[in-house]
Amino acid sequence: MTRPFIFCHMLTSLDGKITGDFFKSEKAKSASLQFYNIAFGKDPYYKNQGWLSGRVTSDDNFTFYKEPALSANYQPVPAGDFISQVGAEMYYISLDPSGKLGWEKNTISYRETVATVIEVLTERVSEQYKAFLRELDIPYIIAGKETIDPQVTIDKLQTYFQLDSIMLGGGGVINWSFIQAGVCDELSLVLAPVADGNPDTPSLFNAIGGQADGKKFADFKLIESKVLADDALWLRYQVE
Repeated sequence: MTRPFIFCHMLTSLDGKITGDFFKSEKAKSASLQFYNIAFGKDPYYKNQGWLSGRVTSDDNFTFYKEPALSANYQPVPAGDFISQVGAEMYYISLDPSGKLGWEKNTISYRETVATVIEVLTERVSEQYKAFLRELDIPYIIAGKETIDPQVTIDKLQTYFQLDSIMLGGGGVINWSFIQAGVCDELSLVLAPVADGNPDTPSLFNAIGGQADGKKFADFKLIESKVLADDALWLRYQVE
């Protein structure tokens, strides 16, 4: 089976940050719109069928740290994956290893894009949380015992949902874990011409725990560089 094309598409400040006060800048807002158009606009460069993010990114942008409405009288769920919503036009794939996200419906909206939610869980997620997802008709796949395995995640997404191109969209820990696992083909980086110098906000790549035990660095080969409007820059790299 041919692996899907995986590209990491991120908007950062000049100091490599992916969140922070720099987003208030008018130039950052312009770069954000151009970032959107590259992967989601009316005539996008990438033809991805879904994008994948970590739990914190999902909470920051879509579930807003709400507690999941778990039922005390839930029905037992079958073992394994729960596959539904096959054939959606766009998917939002959320890595949620502990089962914490408080979804209220099975779709999200990002600017003009509406996407169907898929949850990626580990074996340690409770049946109660899985029953909660089933009630909302949110499909989920199990991709690891304690931590999420990027290769298993990609294999199952292609098998069940026929995804041939997936965007990797943060945060930094997820981005780095997929780079380290060798399942990211390209880095697409939109640089906003701003910086805020905050040392505490997350950056493009972050290694934690066992991720730091593998290769200590990653090499990239420049494919293309392009100047965008309002002094932004679009860089495309092949992951070597």
